[in-house]
Amino acid sequence: MGRSTVGFIVTLALGLLGASLAAEAQQARPVPRIGYLGDAPGPFADAFRHSLRERGYIEGKNIAIEYRWTEGRDEQLPDLVAELVQRKVDVLVTPGSQTSRAAKQATSMIPIVIAHVGNPVGSGLIASLARPGGNITGVSVMGSELNAKQLELLKQAVPRASHVAVLSNPTHPRHSAGLKELQEAAQVLGVTLHVVDVRHPADFESTFAAIRTVPVDALFVRQDHLFFSHRTRIVDFAAQSRLPAMYMYREWVDAGGLMAYGASLREVYSRVAELVDKILKGAKPADLPVEQVMRLQLVINLKTAKALGITMPPSLLLLADEVIQ
Repeated sequence: MGRSTVGFIVTLALGLLGASLAAEAQQARPVPRIGYLGDAPGPFADAFRHSLRERGYIEGKNIAIEYRWTEGRDEQLPDLVAELVQRKVDVLVTPGSQTSRAAKQATSMIPIVIAHVGNPVGSGLIASLARPGGNITGVSVMGSELNAKQLELLKQAVPRASHVAVLSNPTHPRHSAGLKELQEAAQVLGVTLHVVDVRHPADFESTFAAIRTVPVDALFVRQDHLFFSHRTRIVDFAAQSRLPAMYMYREWVDAGGLMAYGASLREVYSRVAELVDKILKGAKPADLPVEQVMRLQLVINLKTAKALGITMPPSLLLLADEVIQ
């Protein structure tokens, strides 16, 4: 056997050994794990997974996501987030104020990325948007701050609406402040509000029955993850009761709701996924400013309007970002 042949064999062996070691190292490297704490499977989680895929993260392949669902029972939040902390996930994603608050109380070590929280500073989650501090960053949206504009748009769509039923969750951190802003807007518009509280999924039937006993002309649904998870149920009630209604996210309109005004969930979760990506690559939450989604969209369902006998004003249709026929 010639020297060149021996050299070739040695080189080949070393190359194979190197490839084998590299493969073993790749296999040994743990797949990053994300803890996702939400109310129930649906558009929020779907939008998050979609945005992760756009950044090359494929669930079950190079990323693992551990889900915990409250199913509308916020009293389970401490136990659910404790499970994720014990699992030592690399980052926690928490949609909404209640889940984000529970995560903050549970850990000061694991990075937390909050999603569509209306007022993270006012809620005490972070020190400031530019310098959140601690282990929290994320994406903020205008929530209860939009109540006045949403009520104004509902009044434009239904000028006769002088009595409006309001679905509100008293456990939401911004319940009182947002309700005060809504009451002030109602006075300006000459609207009387009938506020009904819903804390648990079991409350819906009694709440719907209570609304039926009050002569109201429209329905206003404040943003809350409990309501969003049960949006089909609420939209069906509005249709059966022939109540034009205002919601926050376009997903309500997709479910048959009349109109929605608020941020785009796809845009929110695109930014959430970007922040998660940065954290998995070594960035510290305290160094990542909390982003604000300022672009809002008005979506109107003309099919629902027709079913309710409502003729949408042309001026309102011109304002709409999307009109569903």
